Amino acid sequence: MKRREFITLLGGAAAAWPLVARAQQPAMPIVGLVNARSFEASDRHVAAFRKALNEAGYVEGQNVRVEHHLFSGEYDRLPTLMADLVQRRVAVIATPGATISALAAKAATATIPIVFGVGDDPVGLGLVASLARPGGNATGINMFLMEIGTKRLGLLHELVPKAIRVAVLVNPANAPSAEASLRELPEAARVMGLQIQVLKATTSGEIEAAFATLVRERADALFVAPDSFFISRRVQFVTLAARYGIPTAHNAREEVEAGGLMSYGTDNLDMWRQVGAYTGQILKGAKPADLPVLQSTKFEFVINLQTARALGIDVPPMLLGRADEVIE
Repeated sequence: MKRREFITLLGGAAAAWPLVARAQQPAMPIVGLVNARSFEASDRHVAAFRKALNEAGYVEGQNVRVEHHLFSGEYDRLPTLMADLVQRRVAVIATPGATISALAAKAATATIPIVFGVGDDPVGLGLVASLARPGGNATGINMFLMEIGTKRLGLLHELVPKAIRVAVLVNPANAPSAEASLRELPEAARVMGLQIQVLKATTSGEIEAAFATLVRERADALFVAPDSFFISRRVQFVTLAARYGIPTAHNAREEVEAGGLMSYGTDNLDMWRQVGAYTGQILKGAKPADLPVLQSTKFEFVINLQTARALGIDVPPMLLGRADEVIE
């Protein structure tokens, strides 16, 4: 072989080494973050999720890729979305804050790890075998959204004691939440001496119609069931409630920050952080089957005092003292 040819071959091989090295590097793991909320209603929550990943040693764009999928309460998109994530074999599917998302993920795969945040008993939902030893490909956190619904109704009753007829709005498209919300409320209302009327809405137009119905039926207050679509329509709720002078009780603080009267529910920022922390542990090699289901311990009671004044409601000082936050 001539010297010039040898140098040419050697140079070509050297140029190829970086390509070979890159090809041998492991692919960056992908986390499918499935978010039921709208973007503007979840930016703080996504930041909490990413912060927990960072604390576990995973920085987006460096050693992990987070695909953020928002569907803003469009629940019919879930099967297709989950099928796509499974087909591409993502490392983890994270579904914080929506039981229906966790169920869709579990229906789509029995092998890809799932980290959920659900509002009902994950054992009863079929997501895990037990809280201490999940035993499958899913684990996460139980937010007790449905169990604390009765407490939210009680707080509404304390805040507006003259409100006897309470309309309860559910989204039938989000069947797990709708069914669980109505499981205990009727009995709790009976004990409190309240009458409830169940209304349903899956679109903004149906929310308008629900308000028209509760006004026609002379409801004294509105209890809004936990639902991501309802959170995304919080400005509409506030506008209609102000128009008709209806006190409203919500699950998420964002709805009260927008102008709703009160909320009582899980500290969602803490829940998203915990889902992020478990996702980081799984990326490090932990198995969902060995990670016990966590249970929410932080809850928030928020009152919008400005809205109360506009509705002519005098908030008892003791109730103000129990609130975690009072929005002036």
